[in-house]
Amino acid sequence: MLEFIEWLSLTPWSIGLRESLYMYPWIESAHVLFIAIFFGTLLFVDLRLTGHVFQELSISQMNKRILPLTIIGFVFMCITGFLLFYAVPIRNYQNLFFRIKFFLIIIAGLNAYYFHKTMNKESKKWDKDSHIPSRMKQSALASLFLWSLVIISGRMIAYNWFDCGRQPQPDFINFLISCTADSDLYEGLDGI
Repeated sequence: MLEFIEWLSLTPWSIGLRESLYMYPWIESAHVLFIAIFFGTLLFVDLRLTGHVFQELSISQMNKRILPLTIIGFVFMCITGFLLFYAVPIRNYQNLFFRIKFFLIIIAGLNAYYFHKTMNKESKKWDKDSHIPSRMKQSALASLFLWSLVIISGRMIAYNWFDCGRQPQPDFINFLISCTADSDLYEGLDGI
C-alpha cells in the first residue's frame, strides 16, 4: 500500500495541490465549511431523536427538510477531504490521527446505516405516538459522539506528534503508522 501512496504523492496533481499557494488553503476551508454543514444538520436530527429537544417537530418532516443538506454536506466534505489527503498522501497515510479518523468514520457510517434503515421503517409510527425507541436514542447519541470524535481526530491530523519523521518513537507507534525508523519520506513535507 505504501508504494501506491508514494506513487500518488509523485503525480502532477498531487504536487500541484501541495505546492499551490492558494488551492490547498481554499480546499481546507471548504472542508471545514462542509463539516459544519454536515455536522450542524446532523445535530438537529440526532438531538430531535433523543426526544429532549425540538419535540414539536415531526421526525419525518424534519428529515425531509434537513437530510438533503446533510447529504450535500457529507458528499462535499468527502470530496474536499479526499483532495486534502491527495495533496499530502504520505504524511496523511502515516498519520496516527488520520488512521483513527478513518476508523471512526467507518464505525459512524455503520451506525448511520443502522440508524437510517430503522428510521425509514419506523419514523412514521414515532410521529404518531411520540415514542422513540431507546435503541434509536442510543444510536442518535452514538452518532453525535462518533462524529464529534471524527472532527477532533481530523483536527489533530495537523499536529506531528507521531509523524514518521519524528524518530525515535516507540515501536508500536511505528507499527500503527506503517513507518520504518529510517524512513525519509517526510523530507520537505513538514510545513504542510
